[in-house]
Amino acid sequence: MNARGEPEAPRVVMCVDMDAFYASVELRRHPEWRDVPISRGVVLSANYPARAYGVRGGMSSAQARRLCPHAVCAPPDFDAYSEVSAGIVAILETFTARVECASIDEAYLDLTGAGRTVGPPALVGERLRAIVHDEQGIACSVGIGPNRLVAKMATNSAKPDGLLEVHPEEVLAFLHPQPVEHLVGIGDSTAAKLRPLGVRTVADLAALPRSALQRDFGLRAGALLHDLAWGRDSSRVVAKPGERGVGCQETFGHDLADDAGVLAELLRVVVKVASRMRAAGVLGRTITLNLRYADFSTVSRALTLAAPTDVTDEFYAAARRLYAQLRTPSARVRRVGVRVTGLVDRALVCLQPTLDEPDYGWRDAERAADNVIRRFGPQAVRRAALTRPVPKRPAPA
Repeated sequence: MNARGEPEAPRVVMCVDMDAFYASVELRRHPEWRDVPISRGVVLSANYPARAYGVRGGMSSAQARRLCPHAVCAPPDFDAYSEVSAGIVAILETFTARVECASIDEAYLDLTGAGRTVGPPALVGERLRAIVHDEQGIACSVGIGPNRLVAKMATNSAKPDGLLEVHPEEVLAFLHPQPVEHLVGIGDSTAAKLRPLGVRTVADLAALPRSALQRDFGLRAGALLHDLAWGRDSSRVVAKPGERGVGCQETFGHDLADDAGVLAELLRVVVKVASRMRAAGVLGRTITLNLRYADFSTVSRALTLAAPTDVTDEFYAAARRLYAQLRTPSARVRRVGVRVTGLVDRALVCLQPTLDEPDYGWRDAERAADNVIRRFGPQAVRRAALTRPVPKRPAPA
């Protein structure tokens, strides 16, 4: 029950986990490594070909080389990893403001009550997986459940590059057949202590009385083990403070000094932002432009429109005005970013047409283009100004 005595909507939690995140970022710049085992230093990440040889995160590089002598060891580029992670979070925040980043490559979304605005959870999951793949070039797995525990377990079962939704009535059938060491919160040492008690599966753990677990593991740990075995988790998704927005940024392959080049890339970013907004069913009113120069100094400025919109050209016109105000002559630009806030559900807004507005305008054309892109891929419909691919910054030597 909520504060007014009304029944609360069933919780819907989504866990989004990047597949072999660090290795996947490296593969964007080195597609020739696609089928080659990859690891990094004291192994922080290994791609799936490397995992086939037994290479795992946390393993020493010497041990990894013994298991897979022909693996490629990629040097770290934490700036690239952080930038990709920030771009993914911006995609997730398109669908809900309730996003909690658990790590650089994992996040939880609370979609409770959001079905009427952004759509069914499984459809949202497939949409964001497609956007992450198209914009960031990496795969992610998505799990959906009535709480964080089940969502995380569903994500683990969906890997690699999959989606699994577990409805409340399916939780026990999903959890109980699994090996107990697969249960989130149970490590190898705890699983070893459970084996003398006859516990091999989650169902075996659920069959033990809470009092017996508390006797052997302590009051708090024993109660937690019992709750986990029955799929109970009362922890909430804790979002970072701030207003929900839709954003995107692009770091250029080389620093740009000519306005025409910067404006072309700015258009590319605005197209992505507006497309995400239409997919999420929201309109926005305030646009913020962020510029980063070659010396890593950053400037930003915002502009509020007369009415909320999701039309690319309206955002682009505002972004150009902001660019003219921020631009420093002769300074080379390294990155542009656009964020739209002041979001409202499109279904709740009545847009007043002007007297000279045609029956069908840019909004209709863009929605038609969105449908084609969803069916045939991101290259199916493009603006002529964006037919050249965005240059990527080369990997460090």
